[in-house]
Amino acid sequence: MVMNRISAAAPATSARSLLLSWLMALLLPCLAAAANTELDAIVAVVNDDVIVASELRTEIDLVVPQMEQRGTPIPPRDVLERQVLDRLILKRLQLQRADALGIKVDDAMLNRALESIAARNGLGVDELRQALEASGVNFDDFREDTRTQILISQLQNQEVVKNIQVTDQEVDRFLEKESSRLIERTAVHLQHILIAVPEGANEEEVERARQKAQALVAQLRGGADFARVAAANSDGRQALEGGDLGWFEMAAVPSLVSDLAFTMAKGEISDPVRSPSGFHIVRMADIRGSGPQIVTQTHARHILIRTNELVSDADARRRLEQLRMRIVGGEDFATLARANSDDTGSALRGGDLGWLSPGDTVTEFDTQMATLAPGQVSAPFRTSFGWHLVQVLERREQDTTDEVMRHKAREAIRERKATEEIELWLQRLRAEAYVEVRLDRLERE
Repeated sequence: MVMNRISAAAPATSARSLLLSWLMALLLPCLAAAANTELDAIVAVVNDDVIVASELRTEIDLVVPQMEQRGTPIPPRDVLERQVLDRLILKRLQLQRADALGIKVDDAMLNRALESIAARNGLGVDELRQALEASGVNFDDFREDTRTQILISQLQNQEVVKNIQVTDQEVDRFLEKESSRLIERTAVHLQHILIAVPEGANEEEVERARQKAQALVAQLRGGADFARVAAANSDGRQALEGGDLGWFEMAAVPSLVSDLAFTMAKGEISDPVRSPSGFHIVRMADIRGSGPQIVTQTHARHILIRTNELVSDADARRRLEQLRMRIVGGEDFATLARANSDDTGSALRGGDLGWLSPGDTVTEFDTQMATLAPGQVSAPFRTSFGWHLVQVLERREQDTTDEVMRHKAREAIRERKATEEIELWLQRLRAEAYVEVRLDRLERE
C-alpha cells in the first residue's frame, strides 16, 4: 500500500490516523464494490471518498487538448497520470471542504459563466459546444469542470483571498520598482537572441542549446550588454544589429512572445522560450504607454428604495415618483434623501455619492447618470440594489493616472500574495487529509 499522509507527531493526531486507517479498511471493500467494473478500479482514496480510473481518464482527456493548445510538451503516460491524479486529489479535497462550508454553484451561475467563456472567444454557447466536441472534448465534461473551477475559486476566495491585506507601503515599493509593468501598453521595443536547434536534432543537441541559452540569460541578468552578447552568440537575422527587433504595436507583436510583451518590465530579460527553430531570449528594451488616464467624473446623489416582501416594485416606483414631484416642486433633495433613502451610508450625507468615475457603479446607474445634465433629476429606475432617483450635481475632467496605477499595483500585489497563500493552504489541506494513492496497484494489474 502506498500511503500519502503527512501528520503532526501529536498523540491525538496519531490516534486519529489509526482510527482512519481502521475505518478505511472496513470501507474499502464497500467502495471497491461500488466501482464494480475493471474500468472503474479505484486509483486513490481521499478521506471517505474515492477517485476511480474513469475519472482519471476524463480529466486527462480535458488536460491534453489544453496542453496541446499552449504548446506544452506532453510527458510520458505514466508521468501524466500521476500529475493529473495529484491534481484530482487536490480538487477532491477542495470540493469536500466547499461542501462542508455549504458553498454551491447553481445552474444559473454556471450558465452565465459558459456564456462569458463563449463570448470571450467570439462564439455563442452552441458554437462553443461544437468547437469543443470538434477538438475531442465532451461538452458535459467541460461544463461540470467549469462548475468545479467556479466552486473552487469561491472556496479559495472565502478561505484565503479575502483575508489578504495590502498596505500603502507595499504599493509604494511596488510602484518604485515595477511601475512599467502596469502601464497601459500601446507599443513595445524588443531585443532578441536565438540559439538555433537544427531540424531533427536529437535530445543531446537540444539540451546543449538549452544550456547555452540559460548561460546567456545568466550573463545578461548579471549585467552583460545585450547587444554585444547578441552579436557574438545569436543565430537570429538581427544578430549584427545587436538583436534589435525595433518597435511593435501590441497587436503586431510576434505570437511567440505576445504574452511576455504584456507582462515584462522595462529592461527585463526573459527565460529561454522554446520554439521549433530553437531557444529565444527576449529583452524588453522600452515600453510606450497610452498617456494620462483622463476620465469624466460625475458628482451625484440618489435616493434608494429597496424591494422586499412588504415593498413591491410598483410600490417602490410610486414612492419615488412622488418624491421626484416634490423635488421638482422645490423641496430639498438632501432632506428627502435623509428621510426616505434605504442606502443608509449615503442617506446621512443627503444621498451624496461623491465623485464617481465610469464603472464605479452598476451599468444601469452609469447609464442614467450619463443622460442627465447638472441639476437634473432622473425618473425612477431599477438596478440590482432596488429603485433609485439620481440627481447629477456637477461634472469634471480628472486625471486619474496615479489612482489607476495604485489600484493596479494593489491588485498585482494581492494576486502574488494569493498565489503563495493558496499554495500553503493546499499543502495544509493535503497534510490534514487521509490520502491513499493506488495507481501503482492499478499499473501492476
